[in-house]
Amino acid sequence: MKIATFNVNDVNKRLDNLLDWLAEAEPDIVCLQELKSEQQAFPTGPLEALGYHAVWRGQRTWNGVAILARDAVPIVTRDRLPGASGDLQARYIEAAVRGVLVASLYAPNGNPQPGPKFDYKLEWLERLNAHAAGLVASGAPVVLAGDFNVVPTEADIYANHSWHDDALLHPAARAAYQRLLAQGWSDALAAKPPDGAPWTFWSYRRARWPADKGLRIDHLLLSPSLAESLMETGVDRWARGEANASDHAPAWIRIRL
Repeated sequence: MKIATFNVNDVNKRLDNLLDWLAEAEPDIVCLQELKSEQQAFPTGPLEALGYHAVWRGQRTWNGVAILARDAVPIVTRDRLPGASGDLQARYIEAAVRGVLVASLYAPNGNPQPGPKFDYKLEWLERLNAHAAGLVASGAPVVLAGDFNVVPTEADIYANHSWHDDALLHPAARAAYQRLLAQGWSDALAAKPPDGAPWTFWSYRRARWPADKGLRIDHLLLSPSLAESLMETGVDRWARGEANASDHAPAWIRIRL
């Protein structure tokens, strides 16, 4: 089974990019983030024409998450993180697909920090940790996939960078990510690195894509029951180089079930 995560950065604006990638890569399950689409505007028709059924939680502006499944219908088990009923930001959706529980998540960016946006980021990550602990305890096969907006280590960003004061590298955000791994989750792209640099994001600014000055902020975490099933990982960098591309590239894993 091939499972991918892709911050598409506006699903309707980049629909052709998404469809081209799906046709080329043929993932079985896809977690999308940053839909920037209202619920009723999600493009189900073109996706179904390629054989993908979808569940999603849409939202205008910067948020929105979805799960696509090829020749299968995802069954939603949760459409938000527990613990804050007043949080209306569309950042988490979870579904059962082909015997695996899959979550698509879009963690807050947190900039500027310090400030309320960074406080929200840390609070959201704590809620993710609490929910993830319950998933591990269940023993179920689970994949947490998405844009975590955390650069886990200095090996996950280009050398001699200028991001030291950015929320993506803040020690508190990195510590929250490490607490996830301490629960038993396996960071698939770190456990079995793809060929070349592991970057999944290149800013539109300062020509960082042509200079290959990237970051790894899109992750696929495997529950302990799935960790030994990991066969292969990859980042489809070519998708970042297409016209009208997202500033992220799809990252994917192949597991043996």
